[in-house]
Amino acid sequence: MASLQFTLQKTDDKTKARVGEIITDHGKIQTPIFMPVGTVGGVKAVTQQQLKVDVQAQVILGNTYHLYLRPGLDVLEAAGGLHKFNGWEKPILTDSGGYQVFSLANNRKLNEEGALFQSHIDGSKHLFTPENVMDTQRIIGGDIIMAFDECPPYPSDYAYAKKSMELTHRWLDRCINRFDNTPDKYGYTQNLFPIVQGSTYKDLRTASAQFVASKKSTGNAIGGLSVGEPTETMYEFTELCCDILPTQKPRYLMGVGTPWNILENIALGVDMFDCVMPTRNGRNAMLFTSNGIINIDNKKWEKDFSVIDDGIDNEVSNYYSKAYLRHLMKAKEYLGYTIASVHNLAFYLWLVKQAREHILAGDFASWKSEMVVKLQQKL
Repeated sequence: MASLQFTLQKTDDKTKARVGEIITDHGKIQTPIFMPVGTVGGVKAVTQQQLKVDVQAQVILGNTYHLYLRPGLDVLEAAGGLHKFNGWEKPILTDSGGYQVFSLANNRKLNEEGALFQSHIDGSKHLFTPENVMDTQRIIGGDIIMAFDECPPYPSDYAYAKKSMELTHRWLDRCINRFDNTPDKYGYTQNLFPIVQGSTYKDLRTASAQFVASKKSTGNAIGGLSVGEPTETMYEFTELCCDILPTQKPRYLMGVGTPWNILENIALGVDMFDCVMPTRNGRNAMLFTSNGIINIDNKKWEKDFSVIDDGIDNEVSNYYSKAYLRHLMKAKEYLGYTIASVHNLAFYLWLVKQAREHILAGDFASWKSEMVVKLQQKL
């Protein structure tokens, strides 16, 4: 058992884009990488076999808040952790529940000790603290586990953002203390990533990135972006954080985003991404393709018997026609949700792989500029 290893293989000459490799006890992750979100231990409408073969996912996410509530820690521990429970043999990253501090603001109370949540399932109350969130993630069994933080809303006034950041820093120290004083479970190494906060204030973001960098963790995350701020603001603060966070550690931008967001943030030095967008939008008839965006509900696709996307090398995207997928979606047939989700995820994984290849080839900047325009076209 060894701690997560990160090898930086190349940095682009014209941008800050990087190619690297993360090694965990459950396998390798080639960066830049996109991580499908499996909130309750499964990526919605997609099987683990499809994730592995069709999507070619290298790592997936599990959500601590949701898994804690259902199926519960007793079930997960009895199973031997999430890998054994859901049959996913590759790396898993678990978030801490910090995002739920933001997204479930109406159902929680926040204080120094932690966050008191009211379950969205049965109304029962549950206190999440930095310490028990570390214990919970140990039991869930992530290869990469996240520090417990507060994700402040946008916009936040300066006083609130500063108070929130300072709370996140105190919680981080408690997370690290608990993490360092508890053993790995299930016979493989678990790795803690701290999270930079500070809303959209340069001095706070700078202070938070420096504080996080000083902890010398195996990797670092940037949180609190893509929560409603303008896109250019997201890019500005991502770049600020990446310029401070250590070069030789992976950088994870949480909850981002569209295909063009991902390419722009790769250019700023981000290595890891996650977002529910490919599956959620897929279930709602939006397809991301190598030529632009398709709303498969539109009548224009009713008799279009061409495949979903022949620009990416993927069996699902190259097999089913737009007309057939439109029919399934109109009929609310579950197979339609699966095809759309698998295609969108496969597209995202294809995109980051292409980015990697263009960084290695030395023409990433020009390729990225073309793709950012192309991918936003509505077809």
